[in-house]
Amino acid sequence: MNFGVAFAPLVGVHVLWAVIAAACVLSLLLFVARSRGAAVRALALALIVLALANPSLTREDRDPLSSVAVVVVDKSPSQNFGDRARQTEEARAAVVARLSRIPGLDVRVVEAGQSDGETDGTRLFTALGTSLADVPPDRVAGVIMITDGRVHDVPADAGALGFAAPVHALITGSKNERDRRVALIAAPRFGIVGQSQTITYKVEDQGADERTATVTVRRDGEVVETRAVPVGVPQHVEIPIPHGGANIVEIEAAPLAGELTQVNNRAVVSIDGVRDKLRVLLVSGEPNAGERTWRNLLKSDASVDLVHFTILRPPEKQDGTPINELSLIAFPTRELFQQKIGEFQLIIFDRYARQGVLPFIYFDNITRYVRDGGAVLVAAGPDYASPSSIWRTPLDAILPAEPSGSVTEQGFRARLTELGKRHPVTRDLEGSDSDPPHWSRWFRLVDTRNITGTALMQGPDNKPLLVLSRQGEGRVALLLSDHIWLWARGFEGGGPHLDLLRRLSHWLMKEPDLEEEALRLIVSGHNLVVRRQTMADDAADVTLTSPSGSTRTLKLAPKEPGVWEGEVTANELGLWRATDGKLNALVNIGPANPREFAAVTSTTEVLAPITAATGGDSRRLDDGSGVHVPRILAVRSGDTYKGDDWIGLKMREASVVRGIAVLPLFAGLIGLLLLLGSLAGTWAREGR
Repeated sequence: MNFGVAFAPLVGVHVLWAVIAAACVLSLLLFVARSRGAAVRALALALIVLALANPSLTREDRDPLSSVAVVVVDKSPSQNFGDRARQTEEARAAVVARLSRIPGLDVRVVEAGQSDGETDGTRLFTALGTSLADVPPDRVAGVIMITDGRVHDVPADAGALGFAAPVHALITGSKNERDRRVALIAAPRFGIVGQSQTITYKVEDQGADERTATVTVRRDGEVVETRAVPVGVPQHVEIPIPHGGANIVEIEAAPLAGELTQVNNRAVVSIDGVRDKLRVLLVSGEPNAGERTWRNLLKSDASVDLVHFTILRPPEKQDGTPINELSLIAFPTRELFQQKIGEFQLIIFDRYARQGVLPFIYFDNITRYVRDGGAVLVAAGPDYASPSSIWRTPLDAILPAEPSGSVTEQGFRARLTELGKRHPVTRDLEGSDSDPPHWSRWFRLVDTRNITGTALMQGPDNKPLLVLSRQGEGRVALLLSDHIWLWARGFEGGGPHLDLLRRLSHWLMKEPDLEEEALRLIVSGHNLVVRRQTMADDAADVTLTSPSGSTRTLKLAPKEPGVWEGEVTANELGLWRATDGKLNALVNIGPANPREFAAVTSTTEVLAPITAATGGDSRRLDDGSGVHVPRILAVRSGDTYKGDDWIGLKMREASVVRGIAVLPLFAGLIGLLLLLGSLAGTWAREGR
């Protein structure tokens, strides 16, 4: 209970000060003039001024508020190394027990630093600020942090804390810890397919004096090089980029004897492979309606460098016109199919038949080109069924279907085969989920036999329409109709020609997303999705390995035709691995070189500046004989809150007002009597 005096002036403040000044001047003149009754008149003037000031006696009823102490427990991944987890729990129990014995203290325990796959580093002060968001600064008694000392959001000065109370740090771990890590210095994010990128790294040791370390570099799980490198000296490694998409590079150093952890012995770099220019050769055997469809598709992609030739006049139609008078250039067959054939990623034959333009030796070159890793797409029309069919060349060794010599001329809607519903080239094509498919009819199909590839689409009587095949290192696609241009022109509503032709071209050029058999790891928020793409009827269980080395078996469930998925919580930063015994997948969660594992040895030095600035202490829990938690004392006043075997908290005197009683001194009868008495006193003095 507190008593006091409050004022509520009956006039403005400026008027009140003017009245006070006038009263003081009049009183001074009365005393200077030695006027009779000067003291009584001065008292009367004072009472009038007080009446205008309207004083009141106040009484406050207050309830004391408890002081707040926060215990911040570091639960970051580095706290799992060595014996730190046990030390943390022992210290936590001891600190909470001792704080609970201090009267008038509200204890809050906050767990912080958990890895969520998005936050890089241990952020204890961020969690502290959140826990004190509803606490006034004058109630904060102090903070005790139980951590390994590797904190990455330490304020630059004590003023940034928002309160004036001690911060203490109790450090887990031990003094003589050893650790080795691989630190990335420079790592590219992108690389051109077919070229190499340089990664710069170095091996760093803490608490050890080794001079060299054995380093193994892998790309997508395959060893690129293994060699001994000097510790602490930057090293360079050239990494070839063989394919588009993510190329996962691991740089792993051999462990130190007795080191704290091997988690940071590996650094991971994901280099996205991009193609500089996709060189495509399009050869049209004759002008036709579908020619423009192919050209528009390929020219619309800025990454495609298209070379297109249309054979307008075969050699047998020579009429003796001099070459220099012809408006079109001659077909550079030798340059394209012998000298520079290896520079193309894809060769397309559109309605091409043997016309004597290409000698048989060039078809041999094309066959070797495919088996060495190239790609050929044949968009066939009646030419494929004719005696001059491209089949009747050395290409018959790689083409996946033999023409029967007949052509079906009737309207039909292309349909996906059972395998086509699973294959990434044709799966989920727009309009394919209805029966009949929601796209326009075609009117021509080349009949074939002896199918050696995989039929993804079919026409009337289940005749193959689109057949894919792998030949050696390369790929071949055979489209047995020349009417896809009807989709492009919007006939009867058209069809998904862009999706189909683009996927087909990318599959031929070995884009990873269109592989029939693939295992992928995909980060989705806080979860890790394991996706298996397969043409089989089921998918095997997947073994998932976390960055810390723990493994688990994951059963996949069907997601859609040809796709199986499973999902786990991504609770660790670093490189995750998955395998089903045949395929492997890698993905890195979080930054390539996370700060959480950049330095993992425990230390008192990181938190020492902020603890010293607040009067607190940063000390180790392990004194060599076990965990020693210092005594915790309540300190009422002072600037230092630490001693040899104790730490202190600043106890507060905060309170909350529950009620206020007010008694005006000049209100009602009391005020009237005081004023009348003062005036009567002046008159009585004059009457003497």
